[in-house]
Amino acid sequence: MKLKVGLLGGGSWGTTVASLTAKNTDTIIWARNPDTVEEINTQHTNEKYLPDAKLTPSLKASNSIAETVKEADVVVMGVPAQSFRTVLEEAKPHIRPWVPIINLAKGLELSTKMRMTEIIEEIMPGHPAGVLTGPNLAKEIHFGNAAAAVIAMVDDTIATKLQSIFSSGLFRVYTNTDVIGCELGGALKNIIAIASGMGDGANAGDNTRAAIITRGLAELTRLGIAMGGKKSTFAGLAGMGDLVATCSSAKSRNHHVGFQLGRGKSLEQIISEMNEVAEGVKTAKVVMELAKEYDIDMPISKEIYKVLYEGNTVNDAFRGLIKHEVGSEKEPG
Repeated sequence: MKLKVGLLGGGSWGTTVASLTAKNTDTIIWARNPDTVEEINTQHTNEKYLPDAKLTPSLKASNSIAETVKEADVVVMGVPAQSFRTVLEEAKPHIRPWVPIINLAKGLELSTKMRMTEIIEEIMPGHPAGVLTGPNLAKEIHFGNAAAAVIAMVDDTIATKLQSIFSSGLFRVYTNTDVIGCELGGALKNIIAIASGMGDGANAGDNTRAAIITRGLAELTRLGIAMGGKKSTFAGLAGMGDLVATCSSAKSRNHHVGFQLGRGKSLEQIISEMNEVAEGVKTAKVVMELAKEYDIDMPISKEIYKVLYEGNTVNDAFRGLIKHEVGSEKEPG
């Protein structure tokens, strides 16, 4: 029996995942904007988020959360982290018992510092919770470029069952049982991507980008392990893989924010010109709180936070990193 998918969220990644699953099984996508719903159903496009891309013709769109999830065997949450709780609570009365809920968002909730699967477990106890993550730039995947992702769930049997729903052509999906590590890798790397983008925007060079990626991986791994993730996860697709893609690509929203900061634009101006959410901007606040809570040294994240929220310049950030005490490269854990 084919499992029906209900996906909540009509942005670039949500639409891409829905178009992928629609190749394998019946899929309905919910979008807030009635024009987007009409466009997906009649034109099989979502030009606002995926210009020039043709969606799988069998993909259906709806303005109704209830209609999208009521018959779903799998619910996929493709909304930004700060909207996640509200949308899931609205969907809750319409989701059948025991249906797995998979998160696509790469962020942490500001008010609670919670991961998205923790929110699922709080609001929907008894529903298997998981995350689909990895080096997944939506536009590349939609246009058929080879890519790999990870579906992480505590129950590997369920993850293996869902693997085939998301896998499509050159999009390969691996399983992992380290939900904490996979989810944190996706959320924490966005701050490092802002740092990498800042360096690129300021023409700091390839050596600087390599240093930011490598030292950034070290600090997100430190915090990830302290919070219960496995070291090996941060060396895999959900950690190093996602970090490299996001830190190196002009298609990355977080790299874009950093790049424009490096060019001298204000954060307010950059955000106002974007039509999608760069999760790292808000996640930076949560990460500073977590670093303090777990007593973890995160110098790159700290300097990015100061640029985003304390009025520091890009030059201040690089000066701050240069002044940071240099120790051994060997990492604990």
